[in-house]
Amino acid sequence: MVRWSHLKTCTSGLRESTVTIQWLRWSGSSERMRGGSVARQRRVTAADVAREAGVSQTTVSYVLNDVQHQKIAAETQERIHAAVAKLGYTPSAAARALRKGQSDIVLLLFADMPLGHTAIELVEQLTRILRQQGLSVVTRIEDGGANDSLWADLAPRAVVMLAPVQADRRKRMEAAGIQVINAWRRDPEDAVHDTLAHSQHRVGEVQVRHLAATGHRHIGYAAPVDPRLADFCELRLQGVSQACRELGIDSPVVREIGSDRDLATDIAQQWRTDGVTAVCAFNDEVAFALLAGMRAAGMEAPRDLAVIGVDDIPVAQFAEPPLTTVDQHIGGVAGGLAQAVLRRQDPPEASGQPRGELATVVVRQSA
Repeated sequence: MVRWSHLKTCTSGLRESTVTIQWLRWSGSSERMRGGSVARQRRVTAADVAREAGVSQTTVSYVLNDVQHQKIAAETQERIHAAVAKLGYTPSAAARALRKGQSDIVLLLFADMPLGHTAIELVEQLTRILRQQGLSVVTRIEDGGANDSLWADLAPRAVVMLAPVQADRRKRMEAAGIQVINAWRRDPEDAVHDTLAHSQHRVGEVQVRHLAATGHRHIGYAAPVDPRLADFCELRLQGVSQACRELGIDSPVVREIGSDRDLATDIAQQWRTDGVTAVCAFNDEVAFALLAGMRAAGMEAPRDLAVIGVDDIPVAQFAEPPLTTVDQHIGGVAGGLAQAVLRRQDPPEASGQPRGELATVVVRQSA
């Protein structure tokens, strides 16, 4: 039997962004604590509702499923709904899936990495859109294993992959009739239609083009130290490097920046020594660390180094100076994934269809 637990994740800043991520824990029976001891609790069934209302289980099914061609007296319907409320009956998801021929669950697989503001916003937006269509989103951090028990027991309508999943595992999902939407990196030869690569390349390109438009020809790149972010960093840096080549400017000078302010100070000074005049940061958090290091060194943005981040998190406007950054339009990303689920098709970028602008610059004082 499946037991749900909930993980609440909050971002920092003036707006608390909360998302409930549903995780799965396995238990041999449904249990609850009563007075310090564990008591077994049996699930209320449609048969219980039928006994309480004094009708057949078939009549309960007709009423709760709103079967149009059946003539059920209003008084009988009222008794059934009253019994449902009294007993706290909720329809079985498994039974509903069997009846409809598909589950109402969408499984969202994230790569094993820190879930920042953008990832949380994606879950919030996707959950909101799909909830309106009667679908529930279950989120899981993928550990790279090949265990099929999660999707096999949930029997989801769709699996949205924002994580690397072994090819044979994906084939098993598809063989089971599950729609698999691959929004992660694909084979190198398929990079042009790679959802993740396309959007993250664009992020890096937008950063460089903004800096170049304001006169900068010597660019630095502030990469994160966390190795779990390497895939995203690689893609964004590829976009930065490609834009530099297209604009005929020097390749970016790459340095790693973490939460160590002294290290950020040293790196900022090294960039100045190398002739770098502007820096593309991997995300807004890395940009904040760089700005802190610059202040410690007596440097100012954009006078000494222009700085541009990614994500436009709520506190970006309150950085010192206010942070110029890139908005990834996560609402549009969520809408594209939801559309793929509902229409049972590939996401727009994967199918070659345009989704609109993937990233735009939010101009503030830092660059």
